[in-house]
Order: sequence, then structure tokens, then C-alpha cells
Amino acid sequence: MIDPALADAGLGDAEDDDFDSVEAPDAQLPDHRYLDRELSWLAFNQRVLELAEDPSLPELERANFLAIFASNLDEFFMVRVAGLKRRIMTGLAVPTNIGRSPVDALADISRGAHDLQLRHADAWTQLVRPALADAGVEITEWSELTDGERATLSEYFQLQVFPVLMPLAVDPAHPFPYISGLSLNLAIRIRNARTGRQEFARLKVPPMLPRFVEVPGSGEIKRFLRLEELIANHLGDLFPGMEVLDHHAFRLTRNEDVEIEEDESENLIQALEAELLRRRFGPPIRLEITDDMDDVTMDLLVRELDITDQEVYRLPGPLDLRGLFDLSRIDRPDLRYPPHVPTTAVAFQPTGSSTRADIFKAIRKSDVLVHHPYESFTTSVVAFLEQAARDPHVLAIKQTLYRTSGDSPIVQALIDAAESGKQVLALVEVKARFDEANNIVWARKLEKAGVHVVYGLVGLKTHCKLALVIREEEGMLRHYSHIGTGNYNPKTSRIYEDFGLFTADAQVGKDLTRLFNELSGYAIEKKFKRLLVAPLHLRKGLIRQIDHERKNAEAGKPAGIRIKVNSMVDEEVIDALYRASAAGVTVDVWVRGICSLRTDLDGISDNITVRSILGRYLEHSRIFAFHNGGDPQVYIGSADMMHRNLDRRVEALVRVTEPAHLSELLAFFDLAMDPGTTSWHLGAEGTWERHAEDADGKPLIDLQDMTMGLIQRRRRARAVR
Repeated sequence: MIDPALADAGLGDAEDDDFDSVEAPDAQLPDHRYLDRELSWLAFNQRVLELAEDPSLPELERANFLAIFASNLDEFFMVRVAGLKRRIMTGLAVPTNIGRSPVDALADISRGAHDLQLRHADAWTQLVRPALADAGVEITEWSELTDGERATLSEYFQLQVFPVLMPLAVDPAHPFPYISGLSLNLAIRIRNARTGRQEFARLKVPPMLPRFVEVPGSGEIKRFLRLEELIANHLGDLFPGMEVLDHHAFRLTRNEDVEIEEDESENLIQALEAELLRRRFGPPIRLEITDDMDDVTMDLLVRELDITDQEVYRLPGPLDLRGLFDLSRIDRPDLRYPPHVPTTAVAFQPTGSSTRADIFKAIRKSDVLVHHPYESFTTSVVAFLEQAARDPHVLAIKQTLYRTSGDSPIVQALIDAAESGKQVLALVEVKARFDEANNIVWARKLEKAGVHVVYGLVGLKTHCKLALVIREEEGMLRHYSHIGTGNYNPKTSRIYEDFGLFTADAQVGKDLTRLFNELSGYAIEKKFKRLLVAPLHLRKGLIRQIDHERKNAEAGKPAGIRIKVNSMVDEEVIDALYRASAAGVTVDVWVRGICSLRTDLDGISDNITVRSILGRYLEHSRIFAFHNGGDPQVYIGSADMMHRNLDRRVEALVRVTEPAHLSELLAFFDLAMDPGTTSWHLGAEGTWERHAEDADGKPLIDLQDMTMGLIQRRRRARAVR
């Protein structure tokens, strides 16, 4: 069993844990040394929005970034804002990482989110929608249709839409209906023609139908009508004998976080299933309404939903722009990024007349570092596990699964391996946020196939990305290991940038064997040689490396630190970086999302540079590189610099040792930090400035395009040899 002291420190599953109080401040560092993490997250989503606003990007990609912005903001409210509200209501809230009271923090978030949502709506109506129209994709209004087009769409409405609509009246006999989270709804006011009495009705826009209905026509211009617009112009069919007075769209966001008291739950799966049902009925935290909604309707919604004025977002244009994801079905490749076709990693390319590479042979030859999505996930990770499943010399497979797709070939490979008599262990993290229901389904599927399924340690999420294959070779057992920075998910591997290391190194195999054994029933130990493992010693190990660079700088030796993460929040790590910078260490931080580290502290952060890169792929890998007196110490893995990753999750970083791999990782970092590369620069007071053009107005280098080109040239060079 896990050490009770460690379980207490884990504080369960709550991912809004970063509201926790911070360590006592360093006497040599100023109190104002952190940026507010919630406002920093909003700044990250603003960077996403800036991509949608960029006229140099393909039009459908700009629409996609608007949808990503909307989806991101929904999750921010459902988790971060909901968590802060819950803590305020229960009296458990503590000051934020910059000392703001929880109530003031909510007000700051509300102001920032309001401004961003208005800018988001304006980007659609004033920038992206007109750009799409100029490119031949029009999002039209009912009033702009011809009589013939209306007749055809009315027929579509009667056949495909009307049967699934469910208007719900509100009157003394019908209480105000439950409004599900993130659903798009119409608030309708009607008058009874017989009594003259006004009534209210709610109509949910069916989420299973296409959000954009194609207007019939044979011309080159594609025209679409929003589904809610089609429904709104057929309300008379839903309320026969009634006079439709007015209608307005609205949308509600609820607290959809999940809380599980694991130590009180004899069966984690059953407890989680029950909690998922309760999630649907979480309290409201945001009400979005159209800016033309009348006061009578708004007052009714505010009263019935028990929501505050601060939580009402009055917006122009259509609500729920996540619907723009629906435009991805439009066949206009000219309005998208040019295609990038992943290559097979050089080490895994078939040789001779063979059509299939021997993955184990390649790994025995030397460690293999793969870079997704530039290098194929299918011909590396999936091929590794599929070969292990069918190889008669493989005795056991052990793997962690945090998020994966339901039809994943990885899950099928584990099932095939178990059914062929191999020992198979799958450590499934059923508490992966918003994937809980899916994970439960395929965890049970694995169990039925004979896979040993375990759910990790109480109070900790298992977030590390590990796979271990045990193979018998000439009477001896050999370990084949994979440690990655991203999930074992073939679908997201096409859009998430990640690294993965394959190795037959005996020490890594021993480390993973010990770690898997501990994950299936024992507390995490410190006996690892090439791994840094959270929660017990990953933070300490990194700070030890940072302090080593600081001491080298103080001794007049070369020193440098480079860190690439999704989020940089942990105060102990940030303070260690400040001390290193003050001692003269060059510190480069490449962060995609939240960054509480400041670059504007005189005498403290003078040597710190922070960059952010967003683009067609989601930068997801984590890299930690230390100069180490000319003998670079470089780690890759799954951990971000956040409380939850370092204290409440099982994370693992592996040290990369092959000189060629070290050069590749450091060159990748060089390109990201190069002033000639498109990126955002963190400046004073937490402001981010985009640098996308040089002094002559020419576009700067796109890191992702450049990386794809470098990897393709590397493959062609191998083919020539």
C-alpha cells in the first residue's frame, strides 16, 4: 500500500490544486515574482485567438482556431473557475499564487474572459467569416436565401430536424427544465392565441446534427446555414396555434469536474461511474446569451438558473463557436495547411526485401528517438506493441494508459497479446479528466480479454507514458522500453508534437520493471538510475540540476538551462530558476500555455528568456536540458512544472544519452529560441508579443514546417545511402 503520509500530500484527484498556498518566500526574492496563473492561461488562449486573426493563415485553419479557443475556454470554466468557486463556497479557498483573494481573482478572470469572448466574437463576424466568404465558403442567413432555397431547407427540416426536437414549456404545470452544460438552446416567448397569456419555452439545438446545414446549389460557392437559424425560422411548426413573439439563443456552462474520495471508495470504477452521473448536474458557472436578448427573458434565465450578473456573458454573433469544427468536412484543401505526411523513423524503415521492419532488432542496435507527428506513431509505437503481441519470444508487456481512442490498435495489441498467453499488465488511469467514461469502457474490455488491469495508486494519477516488453533471447531476458512525452493515442498523435525514446538499455529496463511493480501495489521509491520519478523526487532532481548550473556559474564556468513544458507554475522550480539567472546562468524557457515566471525582475530574471510557439500542431513534448560543464544532461518525459504533476501524479522523465539524440533535441531548442523563428515573447507585466515578421515585413521561419522539412531530408539522405 502507499505510504499514508504520501497519500495525504496528494490531496486526491482535484486538478484545480494549484490554488493551494505556496512555500514561504525566499528572502532574497521579491514578493511580486510570479504572474497570476489564471490570467496567464487567458493570455495563452489569446495567443490561440491571434492565430485566428492572422490573415496569412488558410481560412479554414483560422476557423479551426476559433473553435479551439471556444473549446479551451469551456474547459477553463468547467475546471479552473468551477474549482475556485467551489473553494470559495466551502470556505477552503486560499490566496492565489500572487496573493489575490479568491473573490478578487474571480473578478479578474471575469473581466479578462469577457474581453476575450467579445474579441473572439468580433474575430468571427469581422475577420474570419468575411475571409471564408471571399474564398467561396459562405455562412449565410435565412433572410438571404431565395424562395427555392428556403423550400428545400424546409423539407430538410421536416425530415431530419423536426422529429428530434423537444420543445419544453414553462408554466405552472411544467417547471423550468434542466439545462445541460454546454448545450445550445433557444429561449422562446410565445402567446396563447386563445387566452392571450404569454408563455416561455426552451428548445435544445440537437448536438448530434450538423451545426452547419449546406444550402442546396451547384455553383462553386459553398453556402451554409446555422442549424439554430434553420430551427428558429420554423418555430411555428413546433407551437401550432401559438404566436411566437421572440426567440434568443443561450448557453450554460456547468461545473463538470469530478471529485472522488478514493480512500473511502471500495470500488473506484463504481464510485467514478456514479460521480460521472452527478457531473451532469453540476452548478452553473457561466451563462452566455446573445446581445439582443430582452430583459424579461434574461431575468427569467438568471433567476431560474441561480446565476450572478458577473457570470452572464452577453455576446454578439452566434454562440458556441465550437461548431466551427464542423467546417472541417468541407472539401477545400486549398483553404488548409499544406499536408504534412509523417515519415517512418530512419531506424524503423524496412531493410532489403522486407516490407515490415524488425522493431526489436533496430532497438537492440541503438536507442531510437522518434518525433511525432513528423515521424509516424503507427510505424513506431503501434508497430512496437503489435510486434510484441505476435512475437512468440515475448513473455510480458506492461504499459500505462492515460488517454487513448476506443478503437485504438494499441488496446487491440494488448488484447491479442493476452489472448496468446502472454502476461499483460495495463495500468489504466480512469481519472483522466473528461475521458473517464471512455477509459472505463475499454478498461473493462481489457479485463475481459485477460489483461491484468490496475488503476494505480490511491491519491495519485498515473500520468507517465511507459511501455515495457520482456523478451526471451538465447535463454536470457531482455527489456525493450518506450518512454514518451505524449499519450498512447493514435488519433491525437497526428496533431500533438511529442518525443518518444525506445531503448534496450538494461538499466532503463530495470528502472521500469521496478516502477511498474510499485505502481501495481507499492509506494514509489527512489531507486532509479536513468529516470526521475514524481511524486517523491522529480522536483528535487530538477532543482538539484538547476542548482548545479548556478554553482557552475558562480565558479565562472559555462552554464545553461533549457526547459520546454506546457505549463510553468511550480514556485520552487521558478525560484530555483530565478537564483540561477541571478548568478548568471542563461535560462531559456519554452512554454506553450501557462507561465507564472516573470522576465521583468531587475537583477533576478535578466538572463531568463521565455518563448511560446503555437501552430498547426500542439506543442506537447517536455524537455529538460542542462549544460553540465559541457556534458549535457537532457531529459524528456510527461511532467509539466505544476503542483499536480510534481506532487499528485506519477510522472517519469528519462535521461537521453545518445550523442545524436542530444544534438537533435538541442538543435530543436535552438530553432525555437532563434529570433528568426515565429514565436511569442514574454515581456513586462506578463504581456506576450507575437513576432511573425522581420523588419522588412517578411514572414519568419515556422518551426513546425522547418522541422518537418529537416526530418524528411534526413529520411531522403538515408535512402540515397
